Amino acid sequence: MTDFIIKEVTNKNIKKELEYIGFDSSYCEHAAGKFKYKNIKIFNLNPAQANILKQTALSVGADCGTNKNVITGSIDISNVILGGSYNQIINIAKKLKFQPFNLKILSENLIKFLNQTEKETKIIGILNVTPDSFSDGGLNFKPDDAIKHLQKLINDGADGIDIGAESTRPYSMPVSDDEQIKRLNPVLEFIQNEKINLPISIDTRSSIVASYVIDKGIKIINDVSGLEYDSNMYNVISGNNTKIIIQHSLGNPENMQDNPTYNNVVEEIYLSLLKKIELANSKGITDIIIDPGIGFGKTKEDNFEILNRIEEFYSLGYPIMIGLSRKSFLGIKENDNNIKDALSAAVSYPLLNKVDYLRVHNVKLYKYLLNLNS
Repeated sequence: MTDFIIKEVTNKNIKKELEYIGFDSSYCEHAAGKFKYKNIKIFNLNPAQANILKQTALSVGADCGTNKNVITGSIDISNVILGGSYNQIINIAKKLKFQPFNLKILSENLIKFLNQTEKETKIIGILNVTPDSFSDGGLNFKPDDAIKHLQKLINDGADGIDIGAESTRPYSMPVSDDEQIKRLNPVLEFIQNEKINLPISIDTRSSIVASYVIDKGIKIINDVSGLEYDSNMYNVISGNNTKIIIQHSLGNPENMQDNPTYNNVVEEIYLSLLKKIELANSKGITDIIIDPGIGFGKTKEDNFEILNRIEEFYSLGYPIMIGLSRKSFLGIKENDNNIKDALSAAVSYPLLNKVDYLRVHNVKLYKYLLNLNS
């Protein structure tokens, strides 16, 4: 009796897997689309749209799950889950082009969704000029130490630097605008004097601080509140044509870890970020990076759920940043940054080429990981 050996293929490079088994090399590129399976959630379809989509899916051998009441038309809207191979969904999109009820727009959106490519992860070094940072305990609070660490991050190969003068660790208190500016000034002056042209972002929730650093030549603002803490931030960003990092956070640092609760953490964060993006777009802000906000109003389980499903955020259409370096949810009790960095890097490794930016403390370690992964 023959023993059959069976294993699942999780390698997303299906073309390479087909080559391994000796498949016709001239047909590998096209055939790969038959083996890439996609499950896509589409929101807020009316019954007519949902029914047409379902019938179109069935016509190409795919499937589409809808609310059970769609067939009777007794509900106003339904979310649907469209499932099929890459090639099947392409065929569905082609057919939808000729359907009524604005389904041509859905066709275009599906094509755009499928054309998302592998990301090239950039490493952003973290510089905290605070006395109470959770991650480094104020090691770089003094101006000379901050400048020295800035130079180290650059020498280690950082693709950009994120500088913060206000700790936003859980249960931390706000820092005044004047104090943030006082802490930032020595580093900003060094950057100006040395003509450092590496991308620099300033981590602040304050429109006053943002306006000040923009006048000093900074072109990126990282707002961990997602533009909710200071409503004037919209005006500052749009008025100066500045890039903005919009992060999701449930509440403020003072209360964000007080029993954060979600029904569907990834979907709720996705929809929250989508709303923030649409509001920013309405005010003329289009140069955006999104950050799901690991550790900002999330449980340990929430954080890992986000990391495991990070590709679901691709559909927002903007670059993705993740910051999990030395975060407390990793459960590191030892006060040893080498251990913290090693564990952070191990958790981050699967994110390489899945996100656009990783905010990290140990740039040298992550650049090494990138070289291993290339």
